[in-house]
Formats: sequence, structure tokens, C-alpha cells
Amino acid sequence: MAEIVNLNKARKEKAKADAKKKAAENRAAKGQTKVFKSRLQIELEKARRELEGHKRED
Repeated sequence: MAEIVNLNKARKEKAKADAKKKAAENRAAKGQTKVFKSRLQIELEKARRELEGHKRED
């Protein structure tokens, strides 16, 4: 005979697994550290200043 399964419990387990999967994807996509963000901001500012320095004034 087949094993009896509580459908409500199975539904909740599936929802929990889906939520964990989505959370892992979000961490990978958006999970940048504060140090990384600040370093990126500093590099962008430096590149902007260098570009401004190379512009000619007519």
C-alpha cells in the first residue's frame, strides 16, 4: 500500500523550500557588503574626477 501523506504538511514544506531557494537567489543578486559598496563608490568618484581632469576648456 502507498504511504499516507498529509497534504497540508507537504504544501507547507514545498512553500518553505521555494522561499529558501528564492532567498538564496536574492542573496546572490543583491547581497553586497557595505565595504564593497563603499569601495565601488570611491572608485566611481575617482574615475569621474579623472574624466573631468581630461576635459578641455574652450
